[in-house]
Amino acid sequence: MSLTSGLHSPRTPLRRFLDRELSAGPRPLRESFRAQHQTANLLLPGPGVGTEAGNVGTAIDQRLRLAFTTAAPVDLATEAGIDLTGGIGRGTGLRMRAVGNELAARLAETVHRLDLDNRALSMDRAHDEEEDLARMLLAGAWYQVMARNQYGFTYTPLYLTAMENPAGFTLDRLLQLPNQDMVDDVVHQLYLATTGPLEALRARTQAQDCTGGPTFPGANITADADLVVDGLLLDFKSTKHPFARGLSQQTANQLLGYLLLDTADRYRIDTLGLYLTRSGILASWPVEEYLNLLGTCRRDLSDLRTVVAELLAGCQADAIPYNQEDEDQAHELLERLAPVIAAGHCPVCAQPLPDSASRPRMYCSRWCTVRAATIRRRQSPAPWRPAATVACPQKEVVDPPEDWVVVSLTPRFRR
Repeated sequence: MSLTSGLHSPRTPLRRFLDRELSAGPRPLRESFRAQHQTANLLLPGPGVGTEAGNVGTAIDQRLRLAFTTAAPVDLATEAGIDLTGGIGRGTGLRMRAVGNELAARLAETVHRLDLDNRALSMDRAHDEEEDLARMLLAGAWYQVMARNQYGFTYTPLYLTAMENPAGFTLDRLLQLPNQDMVDDVVHQLYLATTGPLEALRARTQAQDCTGGPTFPGANITADADLVVDGLLLDFKSTKHPFARGLSQQTANQLLGYLLLDTADRYRIDTLGLYLTRSGILASWPVEEYLNLLGTCRRDLSDLRTVVAELLAGCQADAIPYNQEDEDQAHELLERLAPVIAAGHCPVCAQPLPDSASRPRMYCSRWCTVRAATIRRRQSPAPWRPAATVACPQKEVVDPPEDWVVVSLTPRFRR
């Protein structure tokens, strides 16, 4: 199961659970985010980035992690993608895996040689060194695609180049593939970070207090955040539209999901934050404030973590129910895990109902009255529909190449 896929659709059991628990919805948190995001500056990618913007985002995320801690110079998703390429047949996959292993070795050596997490040095290094790092991290991002979406991997420059000329596919050839706009975009986002709050956060912490790419192995679901810095769980976002779109509901739920999945309190998270790599803004909230803004007043944090663990253990919480039986099972589980609201309290936010001189109040405020209708609509079991009835004319389903040895069709890592 994947946290990202579980938050993507409002019909998954995980989203339905969170929609019911978050009595305030995303609006108060979004307004708080906008109040903290006070800047008119925005670093835009060059024209050569194009559809590679997501991989550029992956590369800058990893570069920023390495500025805080170099304990894992090659992240788990890159390692998994390198390993999976070996399953592609006719020797091409073995060549891609061999080159990937060379990449991982060179990246690890470079990261340690440059001493990237040394607080006595600035966050950035010489320009040519940063360009070399950017090329390696962009190549690593393409290998990550293999771990996250094997079909999408067939469209990466890495795959296309290796398939065109397997014998000529070397590490040097791989590192030539990122165009200059992609490299510049990664480097410029790093330079922006050196002049803002992220550099200040780095300066007042130690490498041993930081965890890059924290995971939650006991949570029964795949999730990897960006960074934990001395109790601050930080997620990096390289969106080009931080002003118009603000904080999306999925991003708000994603941060909450990381908090809830840390059931053993392994990371001692006391603050949640977002760093916008293209505007240099760091927005953060103490955990209690974050929960209050979302309206998680029906349960405390410990109870929420317990109930989420029960939900993940009881159903395929990250997927839209596949058939009517799965839908019924998910609905029954959600009903069993529903919070108990005492009489005389608002069924939406669990706060005491105010006295009324005319007739008893059903909800404590007009906001909760409106919110109740939204919650009811999202919690009611939808009639199950086969996936085949959903048309998608702009996409054509293509079988994998004949020379592939399919290792797994289930994504291993998602963000």
